[in-house]
Amino acid sequence: MTTRVRFAPSPTGYLHIGSARTALFNYLYARHTGGKFLLRIEDTDLARSTEESTRSILDGLAWLELDHDEEIVFQSDNADKHRATAKKLLTEGKAYRDFTPKAEPNDANVKDAIKDRARANQGEKNMRDNPYRDLSAEESDARAAAGEPFAIRLKVAETGKTSFEDAVYGLQERDYQETEDLVLLRSDGHPLYNLAVVCDDIEMAITHVIRGQDHLTNAHKQVLIYEALGVTPPTFAHLPLIMAPNKGKLSKRKHGEVVSMTTYRDAGFLAAAFRNFLALLGWSAGEEKEIYSLDELVEKFSLDGIHRSNAVFNFTENDPRRWTDDKAQWMNAEYIRTMPVAELMPFVKPELKVAKLWRDEYEDDDKEWFENTINLIRQRFFTLKDFSSQGRAYFSEDYDFDPAAIEKNLAKFPDLKTWLPELADRFEPMTSFTEPEIEEVVKAFAEEKGTKLGVIMNGARTLLTGVAVGPSMLSVFETLGKDRSILRLKSQVVWNS
Repeated sequence: MTTRVRFAPSPTGYLHIGSARTALFNYLYARHTGGKFLLRIEDTDLARSTEESTRSILDGLAWLELDHDEEIVFQSDNADKHRATAKKLLTEGKAYRDFTPKAEPNDANVKDAIKDRARANQGEKNMRDNPYRDLSAEESDARAAAGEPFAIRLKVAETGKTSFEDAVYGLQERDYQETEDLVLLRSDGHPLYNLAVVCDDIEMAITHVIRGQDHLTNAHKQVLIYEALGVTPPTFAHLPLIMAPNKGKLSKRKHGEVVSMTTYRDAGFLAAAFRNFLALLGWSAGEEKEIYSLDELVEKFSLDGIHRSNAVFNFTENDPRRWTDDKAQWMNAEYIRTMPVAELMPFVKPELKVAKLWRDEYEDDDKEWFENTINLIRQRFFTLKDFSSQGRAYFSEDYDFDPAAIEKNLAKFPDLKTWLPELADRFEPMTSFTEPEIEEVVKAFAEEKGTKLGVIMNGARTLLTGVAVGPSMLSVFETLGKDRSILRLKSQVVWNS
């Protein structure tokens, strides 16, 4: 049997980090088993579903490179099939019409009826106390034919229990008495979630339903519908939740864009790194390794590796736009520092273009210099944004100076105002401007001035790059070249500001 899984988001907002992980786990399981990864947009909430949200979800999946294998299914297109299924169950006597009037806020009669029913049940809710449950077919048909509004409910048995083996949480059982007769269709003919999901999963031949742990209760309800339809339910695998740093629920409403995939894309995260990070939120391959390529994740992934305990997404709650989940930033930095330069270049180019730092020569005459420069400066970077911010001085004469760097490396050593231009004069006659020659000149200069080599090097670093730390200063000199190094060492911008 070919594995068929589906990711089924509701288009009522952007792609949430928890939803993205659900999509990833479905994708990895499909690829691991040689199956199919399908996408269904559950857009039946017409009041909240938007085309913009659908596009945002598709953009997030595209960024993560989670390609679906068949045409996208839009759940709203199947509403007639959902209604037909409910009516089929009604005809078979497995469901019934519920003519209970829709309660109005000030309907005293309805309120009294609810109170009377509660007193009759001595405070305990009786899941089978609907007066229309055992209405004869003849009377039910007659009332419907007369135009009386009705919902359709599944007739749940009095005794017994739902039971299924969850691939993550093990055996799950629930007594029928804990589940009310499920509404399948509202009185306006709108199919409800559990009916629509079951119908669509059957039609799409879904074999495994991999989704969040918050759907465990729905699984019991859906099993009842599968049983009524005489269809074997798929294998369920419910995923641990992803929690906020305070162990509370991670939500779009409270945490805003910090839980959106497109936010991390726009903040300079690499898709491969963030995908790797997501995979380890609630799953492990049972080894110490943490950096995985997509092919390695596909090879290693199994439902057995999914944890039962909730995962925590450790962003800084009082300033979420800093993207300070330590592992996410560390992992992104690892990818930036270690991936082949040729693979990194396509990501750096658009970042420099947006910052107006890109030159076409970087792909032609200056390609070797550009690749060497990227390889040099990436070692201390965490996101792609760092190439256009911390790395700006390598690509432009218009760069800012970090006040802390000025204070640390220049302000404390006022002699540097004259020393650094003098060092530039020592560079002027050099015919070879490589690290060994540069080192010889700077060492001799520091000894002549009676100061530590670090004072000269750190001061020069701030003038040449605007920051306090970075690659070897000898490499910085050589990379920027003699002319630019001299120009910046002689600049009085910092001293005059």
